Amino acid sequence: MCEFCTKHGEGKKWYLQMKNYTDVLLHEVLSSSLKEIDGTTRLELGHRRFQSFMVPAITGVPSTEPPTGQPSEVEDVEIRKVKHFGQVLPIEDVKEVIDKANSITRMACGCRFLTTGKADKRYCFGLGMDKLGIFGRFPEATSSLEVLDKEEAKSIFGKYDEEGLVHSVWTMITPYVFTLCNCDRDCRPYRDYMVKGKPLRFFRAEYICEIDWELCTGCKSCMSQCQFGAQFYSSALGRVSIEPSRCFGCGVCRAQCPNNAIRLIPRSENPQVADLWLE
Repeated sequence: MCEFCTKHGEGKKWYLQMKNYTDVLLHEVLSSSLKEIDGTTRLELGHRRFQSFMVPAITGVPSTEPPTGQPSEVEDVEIRKVKHFGQVLPIEDVKEVIDKANSITRMACGCRFLTTGKADKRYCFGLGMDKLGIFGRFPEATSSLEVLDKEEAKSIFGKYDEEGLVHSVWTMITPYVFTLCNCDRDCRPYRDYMVKGKPLRFFRAEYICEIDWELCTGCKSCMSQCQFGAQFYSSALGRVSIEPSRCFGCGVCRAQCPNNAIRLIPRSENPQVADLWLE
């Protein structure tokens, strides 16, 4: 399992541990070698991040301040893991995270706004936004946000899954679970890694995908769904295969397979990638 599971999940999936959603973490006074977070709480940081990063996406008006919580070009991976880090999740685990959350709020994606200038794509889901007091503090910006019940949120994520959006869970000062995202090539962390070759800001999933060649007909429907270039077609065999070292375990390729030929297996079951999380 990824290092967050060891540090923050007692050997289990860290993002499914209720302690990582609690008010205890939210109001904890932070002590860190990172000067910008010394003496503050996650609650205070949540307000700052919402104002500098989310409000511009919601209103369509760019901020004059640098987005709080966005890593600088000089920050190394270890610092990012403390401040704001994520992990890819398949739809099954997304639904479990939704069940753990106090509340679900769909909102425009600040990351997508920075890369495309579009403020009409509502692909980010804030978890426990009511605990942050966001709605009372930013009434003009939050009046258009959509507070969803859990079944509504799960249904929307199912549609995003069919669209090929990669789901991920993110922290606000690890290990506090703060956001669920749905990413494609407009996503800054994705683009930085896949296009610019910068270090990853998120762990691969706890799984990888595997194709059952007895069920695969070689239709290639799944290949257009993969955001990470992990699938390859063999004209000689008439089948699709998945390269484990490229697979992030998001599982969105399954949504387009008409024969249910793709399954998730625990990453630990494949020695080739059992310890591959960031490289």
